[in-house]
Amino acid sequence: MFYNKKKDNKNKDSYFIKIAALLIHAAKIDEHYSRDEEKIIKQTLLELGATENTLDLLISKAKESEENANQILDFTKEVKNLQENEKIKIIQSLWKIIYSNKDADIYETNLMRRLSGLLYIDSKTMGDIKEQIKKQNS
Repeated sequence: MFYNKKKDNKNKDSYFIKIAALLIHAAKIDEHYSRDEEKIIKQTLLELGATENTLDLLISKAKESEENANQILDFTKEVKNLQENEKIKIIQSLWKIIYSNKDADIYETNLMRRLSGLLYIDSKTMGDIKEQIKKQNS
């Protein structure tokens, strides 16, 4: 379980909602949001410490947040301050979402390039994760 911060449930939910909204944004950027992508998002939230009984509500709130957001900065503020292993888990999930349909388009690639800078992930690490996930999905 990654989420071990001593926060109240409202702040904990906000943490998961922002992460889920970022993942949903990546899933929707190619204009095709699939069940496979939602499964990856739910699995990521569980691995980060969300509970099974809150997943549907978190996803619902995250979808609403993603639809109403003007920019991805709203979602990356909290994520960029996470520990390195937590950020890596989120980056892995983002690439899994992107390669869930076996291909990355220019919008998805551009998103990941922007996220690399916003989340303070060096390009070598980002590239290594991308290649690892790409091989798993080929």
